[in-house]
Amino acid sequence: MKKRALLFFTMLMVSVTLTYAQQRQITGKVTGADGSPIPFATVQIKGTTSGTTSDQQGNFKLSVTGANPVLVIRSVGYATIDYTVGASSAFTVQLKEEDKNLQEVVVTALGITRKKNELAYSAQTVQAEELNRTRDPNVVNSLSGKVSGLEVRRNSTMGGSTNIVLRGNKSFQNSNQALFVIDGVPVDNSVANTPDQTTGRGGFDYGNAASDINADDVASVSVLKGAAAAALYGSRAANGVIMITTKKGRSGMNVTVNTGLTVGTMDKSTFPKYQKQYGAGYYDVEDNTYQSPDGHFWYADIDGDGTRDLAVPMKEDASFGAKFDPNLMVFNYQSLDPRSPYYKKARPWVAGEHDPSYFYKNTLTTNNSVAVDGGNDKGNFKLGYTKTVENGMIPNARLVKDMLNFGASYKLTDRLTASANVNMSKIDGKGRYGTGYDEYNVNQAFRQWWQMNIDMKDQKDDYFRDKLNKSWNLTSPTNPVPTYTDNFYFMRYENFEQDGRIRYFGNVTLNYQINSWLSVLGRTSMDTYNQWQEERNAVGSKNPSSYSRYDGSFIENNYDLLLNVDKQLSTDFKLTGLVGGNIRRTHAKYIRASTNGGLVVPHLYSLSNSVNPLTAPEEADSLMQVNGLFASATIGYKNMLFLDLAGRRDESSTLPANNNSYYYPAASLGFTFSEVVKAKWLNYGKARINYAEVGNSAPAQALYDPYDKPTGFGSTPIFSVPATKRNPDLKPERTKSFETGVELALFDNIVTLDLTYYASKSVDQILRLPISRATGYDQMFINAGTIRNRGVEVSLGVTPVRIKNFSWTVNANWSLNRSKVLDLPEGLDFIQLGALQSNVTIGHAAGQAYGVIRGKDFIYDKATGQRVVEDQEGQAVLPGYYKTTATANEVIGNYTPKWIGGVTNTVRYKGLALSFLIDIKKGGDTYSLDQAYGQSTGIYEESVRLNDQGKNIRDDVAQGGGIIFEGVTSDGKPNTQRVRVSGTRGLGVNGYPNKEFIYDAGYVKLREVSLTYSLPGSLVNSLKAFKGIDISLLGRNLWIIHKNVPYADPEENLAAGNIQGYQSGVYPTYRNFGFNVRFRF
Repeated sequence: MKKRALLFFTMLMVSVTLTYAQQRQITGKVTGADGSPIPFATVQIKGTTSGTTSDQQGNFKLSVTGANPVLVIRSVGYATIDYTVGASSAFTVQLKEEDKNLQEVVVTALGITRKKNELAYSAQTVQAEELNRTRDPNVVNSLSGKVSGLEVRRNSTMGGSTNIVLRGNKSFQNSNQALFVIDGVPVDNSVANTPDQTTGRGGFDYGNAASDINADDVASVSVLKGAAAAALYGSRAANGVIMITTKKGRSGMNVTVNTGLTVGTMDKSTFPKYQKQYGAGYYDVEDNTYQSPDGHFWYADIDGDGTRDLAVPMKEDASFGAKFDPNLMVFNYQSLDPRSPYYKKARPWVAGEHDPSYFYKNTLTTNNSVAVDGGNDKGNFKLGYTKTVENGMIPNARLVKDMLNFGASYKLTDRLTASANVNMSKIDGKGRYGTGYDEYNVNQAFRQWWQMNIDMKDQKDDYFRDKLNKSWNLTSPTNPVPTYTDNFYFMRYENFEQDGRIRYFGNVTLNYQINSWLSVLGRTSMDTYNQWQEERNAVGSKNPSSYSRYDGSFIENNYDLLLNVDKQLSTDFKLTGLVGGNIRRTHAKYIRASTNGGLVVPHLYSLSNSVNPLTAPEEADSLMQVNGLFASATIGYKNMLFLDLAGRRDESSTLPANNNSYYYPAASLGFTFSEVVKAKWLNYGKARINYAEVGNSAPAQALYDPYDKPTGFGSTPIFSVPATKRNPDLKPERTKSFETGVELALFDNIVTLDLTYYASKSVDQILRLPISRATGYDQMFINAGTIRNRGVEVSLGVTPVRIKNFSWTVNANWSLNRSKVLDLPEGLDFIQLGALQSNVTIGHAAGQAYGVIRGKDFIYDKATGQRVVEDQEGQAVLPGYYKTTATANEVIGNYTPKWIGGVTNTVRYKGLALSFLIDIKKGGDTYSLDQAYGQSTGIYEESVRLNDQGKNIRDDVAQGGGIIFEGVTSDGKPNTQRVRVSGTRGLGVNGYPNKEFIYDAGYVKLREVSLTYSLPGSLVNSLKAFKGIDISLLGRNLWIIHKNVPYADPEENLAAGNIQGYQSGVYPTYRNFGFNVRFRF
């Protein structure tokens, strides 16, 4: 099979290059009526798929055959023309302005191309130039702020996952990620992180599978937002569709080389500001915690001279200890290490010279690609290769991506065209960052549990001296082993993870043109990958040595047959439609195994190196098939009224055999009223309305109860049922959606506007409902619950200035979504997705917006609304401290934003183009465990602030220190009682409920900046070998203009998924500065 496929692709490539003899090269320039150049115009040889695009100055080169070839030249906002070349080899073509909405095309469901003015639903397209200006290695991140209704949440972890949601979340517990389709191939975008990682308990973020897409190969991205736009995908269309079209071959032989380098530096506003006045300890004067005379230090004979010495309380992971004094000599962890130059030596009691920021380094990313393409009147091909190497922000972190893509199309006969696309990606990761509340996340210490006397350079030197675990966090002078934390350099160089993924996706298509208005298309496509993950814990670590391995594979095959109709029925009526079928087969499996009891041989990471017999591995193997039949028809009347009807019937193997068929209808109506209403200021106007129903299929293996086989009891095998009871009567989730909108082009196309209102209701939610354990299960699959989403989307384009050689355009996107959980199963008031540190839970509550955060709240005075401070002895809290709710079941926040938006400005002057994007999110909450714990351990500068009397709040109350909690007492009078601040009282979780650490996660960011200069055509021509040279300076995440979360990027979360609005050990954001040079030969 592989040999046949290779032969087929080879024949395609050879065929399209055989007719290059007798070709001639022409050069042209595309301008507007005023003579200003039109960049990126499409120039195509009529009757073929071959062509090229003009550069920034409107120039192009093309190889043609024949005496009088005809070129089809088009650009958005201009009328398409046919231009006969004749004998001349150099010429200029002028295009007349025309409403772009009559010419713009959109790639819609199943890869069908439609004119935008014919669509009666919302669809937005982002072209390659706008998408890839700053060459972000993850193409998904590049959509942020560029599409109304699209929420993109990214993380700062190397290669980390991105959450991408259209028009709000529609499923309680299943995926809310949009479906990705590349050149007609649906591709998997799942996240292979462990359950612990996605629920905040630690692990590594291995990223989305969509990050395998080669950004340099993307020609455009069409976003199908609503149910009507995505209805032909049926049971997988509830979350919208991201349609990616890759670049195709152009006429002649073309070579494009991109070479780029990006350097990242830490955004200091997203990293803690530490206090440098106090060191290790939880010191409470009243508690007399430590043994030294002053009550601040351990008191033991460290240097062996028979007298007791002052020693740092190394076991503690807080900084409420003694005030720093350079004249005070103290023994630290190094004095217990015989290999250290400070063995049995005391050192001055001072703050560490190198705080945790020393651990971080500048990132360096190289991104290089080469593409070769060509074509003639028979066909075209494109072959590309991209290599990206990312060196992370912390030691021993590296991610390498190799991506290869090939596409070709060839006219076998005048009626039959064959095409193929093959993409391969290979990703190798080493040292991904630990996340969540976990010791392998360095920020758990740096943001929550830290001693300000630790010098990170000392920690680095300690490790590299003999590659052993020299932790600062020792249990005692007589038991110098790590208590909570390993040496971080030891952890990064010895306990690192490794992973890899090899992926192939592509399709083979045959299209037969039966006659001028009827064609049939057959397509087979495949998306498959194999991935592995290794995690290790070296001998000498705080935890027992271990090794675990995960191996997973995924394959999806799609088989499509479509009959396409495009017929002008009469002068007034036109019919466009299709009838087809799809068979989708998916097979996913994985196995995860770990050593048991430690490793026999140090540094040998293999399952066979386990001290004890392996425990039973975790295995899963799931298959599913969906058979679909679909049809759509669009009747157009006088190019102004369009009625679209569509429907799909899916039959799924994950549903009961007697009830596995479901129908998904859609109806849309569009009216181009500018054909009737004639006004000078109105260039184009269209109103649209639609209704559709789509689904979210049941997960595999949700119908019938399987059995687990854990480790046996001696020689006796054991079988058990899983925690979740299956349900043979499941139905797919169903989303019913209504949408209406208007599109306008005004004042000679200076202003364009797309305004949309939508409302959707998602019913029959597939839930894991908690049930009595007397049944032998913890939960059961059921259909119940309803989510409603309502929203408004606005896309605005303005061209304030457009004159010869100069233009300024502004594109703005804004959207508002209001979600609400209308109902839950009877007897259930909360669906818990994650139980996190500090008694915080995230889930869904009836009557609330999607994604609530629950925890403890303040008690509020009913008369004034102020917080109540306890004023009685013998209560749950001491007098002078806040009273809080008895349970942690209060709704204290919601992570859904109020609205999102983005504004892109682009200024062009001759060959120079400047573009920048402002990305905005308003509202949405996040809980910061970093603030809750970091404030309580006294590491932040707020813990040494001055109080209302000008005294350090850590000073004793009798000396004017301490704080007064703002609020009222039980009698409604202002609180006046001053309380002391220590390592166990007053700050962080020791003084406040969870509500205090809920922050508005909104932001305003300068997301992208690019400055590109295209060398003048005269200069490029003089270099002979080149067709064009573009030099770019670029920047990403350059400035957080506004935020509310202290010391962190509000965009940071655990990973992609439904658990959002929670920060624990987050990584700083990096500002990325780079350059790129593109050579076209």
